[in-house]
Amino acid sequence: MYSLIKNIVCCSGVSGREKKVSALIKNEIAPFVDECYTDTLGNLIAVKRGSGAKKLLFCAHSDEIGFIVTYIEENGMLRLAPIGGINFVAAAYSEVVFENGTRGVLVPDSGTKADALTADRFYVDIGASTHGEAARRVSVGDCFSLVHHTTKLSANRISGRPLDDRLGCAIMVEVAKRIKNNESDIYFVFSVQEEVGCRGAKPAAFAIAPDVAIAFDVTGTGDTPGAKPMAVKLGGGVAIKVKDMSVICDDDLVSELHALARDKKINHQSEILTYGGTDTSSLQLAGAGCAAGALSIPTRYIHSAVETVDMRDVKACVELAVAYAEAFK
Repeated sequence: MYSLIKNIVCCSGVSGREKKVSALIKNEIAPFVDECYTDTLGNLIAVKRGSGAKKLLFCAHSDEIGFIVTYIEENGMLRLAPIGGINFVAAAYSEVVFENGTRGVLVPDSGTKADALTADRFYVDIGASTHGEAARRVSVGDCFSLVHHTTKLSANRISGRPLDDRLGCAIMVEVAKRIKNNESDIYFVFSVQEEVGCRGAKPAAFAIAPDVAIAFDVTGTGDTPGAKPMAVKLGGGVAIKVKDMSVICDDDLVSELHALARDKKINHQSEILTYGGTDTSSLQLAGAGCAAGALSIPTRYIHSAVETVDMRDVKACVELAVAYAEAFK
């Protein structure tokens, strides 16, 4: 799966600008489904038909955190605003790339102290000397992100960005590929604008009205020096979400996923996230609501340029999702 992950990771898709990555994902998943379409908000939706008696929805967000140009100074430097939850300490002194391929570096104003690293103290240097030179290459309203990349750290562990949540997208492509027998209709939703309020998943789920919905996303870990205690670690298996700050997952679904993982001897662990949230909450509350849960990939250093995961956890996630989809009736 590493080549698939690397392919999907290395494509731009800041929240609200997901068309390129959606097109790439569509090419990857189309051979394994019966239909692909894009809804009004831009969610890519792929459907693997069964009998149609029940509907199962899988969801992963295709967008990533990033930035937008707000102003071009007379000296050619660009001012910016964040799109999504940016850790500016982690982002400082990083190389960035714009949608049109322009490269630059993200740096704080001279003399800015670490505790004052906020958006208004940052600019992007694209090598321009004047306003006019910069404006010929970049416009106000253009989006950009830290440079995309993946790196193998060891036989099982990789680092890069944005693994959040291109990992989930890659997992869903692999799940669609591996499912051989599904009685029910399975919808694969590659949602937009998750990083700015879980916006895309809700109308998609409203239109589909699934019986059960499962989100795929990253989650934090408690296995690094100084980390807040958390019963999730790299290499511990797929994390079955119990709750986070935005959702309490369906108890029957959580129990069913744990039982299935035990039966199939799939490495798994329980996730209780005391901060943040994912598309799970939007899926749960769309329309008349549905039984909702999430399968998470333990990830270190989330929302940084060096997000790090264990591929054995990714494999376990794929195996559990396939097993659940084929048993869903």
